[in-house]
Amino acid sequence: MPQGIALVDKELGVSSHHIVGKARKALDTRKVGHAGTLDPAASGLLVLGVGSGTRLLTFLVGLGKTYRATMRLGYSTNTDDAEGESLPPTGDVSTCSDSDIAGAVEKFRGEISQVPSTFSAIKVGGRRAYDLARAGQEVELKSRAVTISTLEVGAISRHRHHIDVELLVECSSGTYIRALARDIGADLGVGGHLVALRRDRVGPFDVAGTGKAEDLTVENLMPLGQAARLVMPALEVSGSEVSDLRHGRAIALEGHPTGVPLAAIERDTGVLLAVIEALAGRSRILMGVASN
Repeated sequence: MPQGIALVDKELGVSSHHIVGKARKALDTRKVGHAGTLDPAASGLLVLGVGSGTRLLTFLVGLGKTYRATMRLGYSTNTDDAEGESLPPTGDVSTCSDSDIAGAVEKFRGEISQVPSTFSAIKVGGRRAYDLARAGQEVELKSRAVTISTLEVGAISRHRHHIDVELLVECSSGTYIRALARDIGADLGVGGHLVALRRDRVGPFDVAGTGKAEDLTVENLMPLGQAARLVMPALEVSGSEVSDLRHGRAIALEGHPTGVPLAAIERDTGVLLAVIEALAGRSRILMGVASN
């Protein structure tokens, strides 16, 4: 069975689940998953796990993200993006100067409290929020703390009834860029929503040089050992420790903080044997890797 991490460039207009289906067909395996969805209206980097790589995704889903987005000021929509129904304008967008926009954007840098978009995949009482919203039910989502480490304004394009603003966003996992556009527009008093979104990075993984899911081959999968080294500290092991880890047995693990995942990698081959953590001077396996 193939195993590894695949980096693909999702095109517009298809779901992340659809991309997973393409990858399954290309690699001739059912065992493919993704580390965080992209809406059909968004493009860019989708990180896939293949084989044992699906279990490694657990350690990737919380990585920070980098996006390029276009925010439209002048009116809001009920979905906070271009897919939804337009809501009546609340203010005169022609009065928004570039400095007004920059001042509003400034308020959303750093750690902020954000209410996710009503039309999101968050579960409320066991059902997706977007299913409840589409059924006409009231949806109240709790605010959550997110961190926006970079929020830069790019080109500003002015039109008769709206202004398009390009944004570069580096943020923590769980940040809704649609909600960010909504809230900046609300702060300016003119309404806002998202009209374009592209994900450039997930943690250390970059969309540059990636291809389409249907073109994936076993040869262009990133080995699990290489991927694990990028997201967590590595512990190189050899000798009897290799056999112990392969068979799920503990090894001595002195001097390592508890609760910190470690990539246990065979020194001679670079193969990921397991993800472990220290517990009372011994290892505890968080994720085993199936042998090919």
